[in-house]
Amino acid sequence: MGRISLSIGGALLVTVAMGAVADRILHEPQARSGETPLSLMADARAAEIAAVPVYPDRNAFFGDLHLHTSYSTDAVLLQRTVVTPDQAYRYAQGEPIVVLGQPLKMARPLDFMAVTDHAELIGSGREMMDPDSPAGRTPYATQMRARGAPDADLLRKLFTSKNPVPGIDWDGIGKTAWQRYIEASEKNYRPGRFTTFIAFEWSATPGFQNLHRNVIFRSSKVAYPYSAADSERPEDLWTYMEENRRHGIESLAIPHNANLSNGLMFAWNDSDGRRINRAYALRRAANEPLNEIVQTKGQSEVHPALAPDDEFANFEVFEHMFSGAVGKGDLGGNYFREAIARGLVLSEEAGANPFKMGVVGGSDMHTGLVNPQEDNYRGAYGPAENPSPDQIKAMLGLVKDTMIIPNAQTSGGDMTGVWAVSNTREAIFDAMRRRETFATSGPRMRVRLFAGWGYSRDMLTGRHWGQAYGKGTPMGGDLSPAPARAGSPKFLIWAVKDPQGANLDRVQMIKVWLENGRPRQKIFDVALSGGRHVNPATGRAPTVGNSSNLKTATYTNSIGATELSAYWQDPGFDRKQAAAYYVRALEIPTPRWTTILATRTGVPLPADVPATIQERAWSSPIWYAPSGRPAK
Repeated sequence: MGRISLSIGGALLVTVAMGAVADRILHEPQARSGETPLSLMADARAAEIAAVPVYPDRNAFFGDLHLHTSYSTDAVLLQRTVVTPDQAYRYAQGEPIVVLGQPLKMARPLDFMAVTDHAELIGSGREMMDPDSPAGRTPYATQMRARGAPDADLLRKLFTSKNPVPGIDWDGIGKTAWQRYIEASEKNYRPGRFTTFIAFEWSATPGFQNLHRNVIFRSSKVAYPYSAADSERPEDLWTYMEENRRHGIESLAIPHNANLSNGLMFAWNDSDGRRINRAYALRRAANEPLNEIVQTKGQSEVHPALAPDDEFANFEVFEHMFSGAVGKGDLGGNYFREAIARGLVLSEEAGANPFKMGVVGGSDMHTGLVNPQEDNYRGAYGPAENPSPDQIKAMLGLVKDTMIIPNAQTSGGDMTGVWAVSNTREAIFDAMRRRETFATSGPRMRVRLFAGWGYSRDMLTGRHWGQAYGKGTPMGGDLSPAPARAGSPKFLIWAVKDPQGANLDRVQMIKVWLENGRPRQKIFDVALSGGRHVNPATGRAPTVGNSSNLKTATYTNSIGATELSAYWQDPGFDRKQAAAYYVRALEIPTPRWTTILATRTGVPLPADVPATIQERAWSSPIWYAPSGRPAK
C-alpha cells in the first residue's frame, strides 16, 4: 500500500493511504426507477416551474456553488473520490446514497447547488482508474493503481495539457463526461424544491498562484468547458463567455477564494502587467459580478495585517500557498475588503469599477459531499464516518505528516445565500447577477441590507421589504445620487440566527471610502446583543462572553440574541466621497470542528488552531458614487 501527498489544481489534499479502493472501477450508477427520460423533461419542467411558489419580497435560499466529484481529475486520482455528480446532487437534496458501502444522508438539505468539476480533462481520472479502459491500460495508470505513487509532473500536465499521454482520445473522454454531467444536473433539477446549475471550474494555477474561477450557466443551454489548457489568462475566459453570450448562452464567473492568489486576483494590473483601464474594468464587472469570500481553505474578507483595528479580522486565516510558501505576493491583492477599496480608486481613475462584486461562500470539497456543518466536517478524508485513530491525529495535526496543506487549519462549512423570488435556475441566477447575495461560514443565518434616502424607521420594524426595494436599493446595488440638501443615506440592517444554530453576538457595518483619493475603512457596531453599548473612549463594545464547554465541545444559547436589526446613518458621510458599505453578522463563540472531533475521539485539542470560532455572515456591498462620477 502506497501513500501520496500532492496538491494539483487547487485540491485540498493530505496523505491518503491507497489500497483496495484504488482498484475499484468507477462506473456510473444505474438510473433510478421511475426517472423521466431527458427528452421528456422539458414539458414536465415547464409545468413544474409554473407551480413554483413566488415570493414578491424575495426569500433566502441556501446552497453551495463550489463542489468537486470524481469527474475532477485531482479528486479521483489523489483522493480516490468515487462520488458522481448524480450522487452529489442526490445527497445535497437529502436523498440517501451509498459510498464505498457506507450509507450516507445529509441532515439538512440545500436549496440549490452547482457541481463545479475542474474543466481540465474532465472525467479522465475516472477512466484512468478503470483498468479495462484505454486510459486505464496506460503504463502510468497501471503503475498508479498498483503502487499508489503517481508521477507529480504528469499529474500537473493533466491541468495544463489536452494530450498528457499520447494515443488516448482525451477529447472524446471529456465530451462523454460532459454529456453525463449535464444529464445529472437535469435529472436532479426540481424547481421549487432543489435547483441545480450546470457549471465547471476553470483552474488556472500558474506558478501555484490560484486564479481559478467557477463558471455557472443560467440554463440548460451551455457550452463545452473552457480549461486552463486553453488559456491561463482570465481575459481569455471572458472572451469565451462573451462569445457564448452572443449565441444565447448566459453565464457568470466567480473568482476562487483569493487568499492563495499571491496577490494576483485583485491586482492593480491586467494579465499583461498594464494598469487596469476602463475596457478591462467593464469586462471584468460584466463577467464576474461575484466573489467567493470563504471556503474550506479559509476566508478572504480581510487579513489582520490589512486591518489592525479590526478585532475580528483574525478569522480562519489560511496562508499556505500550494508550493508550501507563506504570505507571498501583494497581500492586498488577496483580500475582498482591499479589493473594494481598489475598485473605488480605479473607478475614479479609469471610469469603471472592475471589483464591483457581491459575495458567496463555497465548500470546495473534493469528496462530492457538500459539508456545511462544523460538527460533521470530514476534511480531506471524504465520506469516512469513522476515521481511524491515525487519520484523526493527522487531521488534527497531532502527528507529523507530509500534508501539503495542514488539514487542521482548513474550515468546515461555508455557504451562499441568495435573495430570490423563487427557487428556480433563472431566479437564483438573476439574484446572483444583481449581487443580491450573502455568504456564511456555514450556519444558515439570514442577513438583509438596504440603503436609500427616504427610508423611515418603521420600514425596518414592520419589515416592509417591498417598500425598501421601491424606495432604495438592496445589497449588491448602487445608491441613487444624493438629492439636494440630503444628509446621510439611511440603512436598513437585519440579521436573524440559524434556527438550528447559535445566537448572534453583533452586527457590524464595514465602510470603505476614499478620502482625498486614499482608501480608508471603518467598522461600526450597529447592533449588539444583551444591551451592550460601544465604549466611546475605546470605540469598542464589551465581548459577548463564551458559553462553550471545551470538555464536552458544546455551547448554550444563554447569551446572544436570536435577531438583531438597525436603522443606521453614517455619522461621517460626505457626499463628495465615493464609498461602499457591507454588513458582517457574528454568532456567539462555539466549538470549532477540531475541538468537536478531538473531544469525541478522546485526543488532545490541537494547539495551533483556536478552540472556538465565531461563525459569521457577510452581505454584498452597496456602493455610493458622488454625483457626476461613475457608479459602474
